[in-house]
Amino acid sequence: MNFRIDPFKHEVVVNPKYADKTWKILEHAIRDIYNHKVSRLSFQQLYRNAYNMVVHESGEKLYSGLVSTMKSLLQEVCECIEAAYGGSFLEELNTKWIDHNEALQNIGDILLYMDRTFIPRTHKTPIRELGINLWRDNVIHSSNIQTRLLNTLLELILGERTGEVINRGLMRNTTKMLMELGSSVYQEDLEKPFIEVSSDFYGLKSQEFIERSDCGDYLKEAERCLNEEIARVSHYLDTKSEAKITNVVEKEMIANHMLRLLHMENSGLVKMLLDDKFEDLGRMYSLFNRVPNGLSMIRDAMTSHIRNTGEQLVTDPEKLKNPVEFVDSLLQKRDKYEKIISFAFNNDKTFQNAFNSSFKYFINLNPCSPEYMSLFLDDKLRKGPKRVKEDDIEIILDNVMRLFRYLQEKDLFEKYYKKHLAKRFLSGKTIFDDAESSLIVKLKTECGCQFTSKLEGMFTDMKTSQDAMQGFYAAHGAELENGPTLVVQVLTACSWSTESGITCNLPPELSALSEKFRSYYLGKHKGRILSYKTNMGTADIKAIFGNGQKYQLNVSTYQMCILMLFNNADCLSYKEIDQATEIPSSDLKRCLQSLACVKGKNVLRKEPTSKNIEEDDAFSVNDKFTSKLRKVKIRTVVAQKESESEKQETRQRVEEARKPQIDAAIVRIMKSRKVLDHKNVIAEVTKQLQSRFLTNTGDIKKQLESLIEREFLERDTTDSQLYRYLNTIP
Repeated sequence: MNFRIDPFKHEVVVNPKYADKTWKILEHAIRDIYNHKVSRLSFQQLYRNAYNMVVHESGEKLYSGLVSTMKSLLQEVCECIEAAYGGSFLEELNTKWIDHNEALQNIGDILLYMDRTFIPRTHKTPIRELGINLWRDNVIHSSNIQTRLLNTLLELILGERTGEVINRGLMRNTTKMLMELGSSVYQEDLEKPFIEVSSDFYGLKSQEFIERSDCGDYLKEAERCLNEEIARVSHYLDTKSEAKITNVVEKEMIANHMLRLLHMENSGLVKMLLDDKFEDLGRMYSLFNRVPNGLSMIRDAMTSHIRNTGEQLVTDPEKLKNPVEFVDSLLQKRDKYEKIISFAFNNDKTFQNAFNSSFKYFINLNPCSPEYMSLFLDDKLRKGPKRVKEDDIEIILDNVMRLFRYLQEKDLFEKYYKKHLAKRFLSGKTIFDDAESSLIVKLKTECGCQFTSKLEGMFTDMKTSQDAMQGFYAAHGAELENGPTLVVQVLTACSWSTESGITCNLPPELSALSEKFRSYYLGKHKGRILSYKTNMGTADIKAIFGNGQKYQLNVSTYQMCILMLFNNADCLSYKEIDQATEIPSSDLKRCLQSLACVKGKNVLRKEPTSKNIEEDDAFSVNDKFTSKLRKVKIRTVVAQKESESEKQETRQRVEEARKPQIDAAIVRIMKSRKVLDHKNVIAEVTKQLQSRFLTNTGDIKKQLESLIEREFLERDTTDSQLYRYLNTIP
């Protein structure tokens, strides 16, 4: 048995006047909402009425009625706002905006069903968005409000810029309203005019202020303006406006005046650098960092200043007179700019690189820099009245190593340092063995084992010499008790900077003792050759003068040989001393000058009296010599600068020593590459040797030709710029 259910046949008939009647009720309710008469409304009944209108297909009437009613109400709102005067204008606008939002909330609750069903189905604007758009079009963009609102906001901002106190809360509410109306409304109605007015304001302000202030004060004002605008954005503008307004301040206050600020007389960058104005320099760095090419302009100006002042320093005749003062000035300059870069320029790597490049440029302008650096170390590591504290020596070594890295001719420094180290060792004047070793380690780390191999050999020789002397006196001590004491430093020729063939005639008692040591040493070490370098020794001798006063004289070996002659003669001529000692002429004159012409050290008397030593002079013991000290040091200055001829000789030796290093670099490269063109050979050799010295292209070419002659290389038969490596090992 089948059942069929038919649809309900009864149709609900709606009164044709129902929609009009219901809308009148809703319209009246909307007006009551805007007039703050909400308390007497039944939202449940109003919701039911709106629901029925939508259900009975009167949604279009409901929506269009809502639009027309809100337009009418907003026109009344607009008139109220227009009627407000002075400061009450913004207050009235904000009050009405708050009322409008509350009304939209209530209307949305009543028309919720329409908002969820009819509006999406018919693609109409949702109620909240509709209310916002109507406020924008009928209130904010009304002819009498739009311009007035913009002018009011801009006047308040200008007032705040000139020191007036404004109601920031009211400003924030107003700009927030514009943002809620849409980003385009905020941008077109406020942001763009605000940026344009600000550009004019800061353009004029910067021109006026720079004319009556120095660089430091101007930068403070620019920083203040920038911070003020950032704060303004955070208080009552859209956060997206920050980049735009800061760009305006940066352009008008900084970018347009960078050159003038940098080179401002008596207050620009150079003056700040000279006066160590860290705060002003840091402010300049921070502000210039905000604009394109700002930091590069500071960096270029700083580089130019450092190079110019550095060039003046290394060519200053007064500074060049004293190597220690010269290096001290370099260290002070380096410390000064390292602090500036660290504290003012945020330790910027590009500034550090520019500073290092500048320092490397001017320190190598003076060919004496390697020698003076070594003399500076000699002064700090040598015993003397101005002895450096042990706690400070490591800091000094680190500082000198920083300068050392700038040197292009590091091998020249090595030559001088080895020479000065030898004098410290042989005269017993080194004060910190640990410091000497520490410096060798630092040089080794910086330049490699090959650089320090000879220096390390010098340390080894000093230790083995002590062992040799202990063995000598252990073997011959009994027979040497009543004679002079001999201390010999046995030096490996390849490790020490010694002049070959220089000797003198020792006094008989010392000559016999030195020969005894020679026999002992060669007996222990077969196949070695031992030659005495009397120009490098020192001696302590006891002297009794005419008044019976006894002194201990600390002199060089040469000076000792001269003084010992007067045990057997009262007066000797220059020529007699020369023949008896066979000391080289230049050294002999210098020794006699220190013994006879230096006040307080003149243990000899010279006739005729003068400061210079001539071959016709005669010398005798100064019986009237007195000194407050019982131990008198008579010595020429050890850490003295080389003469021009000595410098030429040292440089020639260094250049000769470079040749095998260039050869070795070329052979290493060619053995690895087999075939290489001339340009790349030059580049790779320069790169390999730059840690020791700056190679000259001409020197590399000479060594290439030499290697071709010795059949290590050959030129390509078709391309003369191409070199081939020859395997010389069968």
